[in-house]
Amino acid sequence: MHLRTRIKNSMKHPWLYKGKEFLEEMIPEDAVGFVYEMQAIIDGKHVKYIGKKNFYSKRKKKFGKKALAAITDKRTKKYEIVTKLDYQKYFSSNKVLKDAHKKGIVVHRNILKICYSKTELTYQETKLQFINEVLEKDEFLNANILGRFYKQK
Repeated sequence: MHLRTRIKNSMKHPWLYKGKEFLEEMIPEDAVGFVYEMQAIIDGKHVKYIGKKNFYSKRKKKFGKKALAAITDKRTKKYEIVTKLDYQKYFSSNKVLKDAHKKGIVVHRNILKICYSKTELTYQETKLQFINEVLEKDEFLNANILGRFYKQK
């Protein structure tokens, strides 16, 4: 499937928040990310996944030669932070859900909670994973929580 087709498919199945389509302009100013639940029917079985996603990705990018030459204070950082909005095309870190989306299976994406710090984001994700017993219930695709608690085989 081509990238253009995948982007169109992701727009056909938008993120929902409180039952309504979640649009870019609805992102609160101070929000860092959100906790989500994705659901799909794969091979006749209803599956779910609870995870978290940042609204923006941040990475370091070194300044070019001209920008470096313009810096007079040697203590100044030698890089800039680039942010990019990419949550709209996101279909989970879970391989089963990603593959299902690529095959054209409908994946319902629901935002459960919008968070305003990285700490809150991790806490809310972990809290919802424990409350929903993602490691005990077979319908959940989550294999672990925080890389510390694992699904028993």
